[in-house]
Amino acid sequence: MQPTSLYDTCSIDTPIGKMIATADEKAILSLDFKEEILETISDNPLLLRLEEELYEYFEGKRETFTLPLSPKGTLFQQGVWETLCTIPYGETVSYAAEAKLFGNPKAVRAVANANGRNPIAILIPCHRVIATGGGIGGYSGGIEKKEFLLGLEKKA
Repeated sequence: MQPTSLYDTCSIDTPIGKMIATADEKAILSLDFKEEILETISDNPLLLRLEEELYEYFEGKRETFTLPLSPKGTLFQQGVWETLCTIPYGETVSYAAEAKLFGNPKAVRAVANANGRNPIAILIPCHRVIATGGGIGGYSGGIEKKEFLLGLEKKA
């Protein structure tokens, strides 16, 4: 008997590169940029909807996502990621402001590290967090992708 996968995977073409997404029957588990990935397709309804919502987002027709998310991480990381989801489309906050929103203003570095471990790019909008002085800050997908996403949202 063949073991069955607990989740489905698909690759998604976006204006800023290929992404790979995983989902189970209940939620999106990850969405990440990958330089080299095999073309994969899935009939998982959540992944099909994710591809559609991402297309609408990049077309400037969607500001919020409706998909259930289930990122895997520590309780601290999950709390930080929930905080990220409160940052409105088209707006940015500093890492210090995010730590304050999170409820722990002294945890700026730990909050920034949790942002860097965000497993669901774009939908959990860590690209909306910038440096305190107004600089772009970091982005695990690459600074050019962060600049693109911020520019896309500013056009709205």
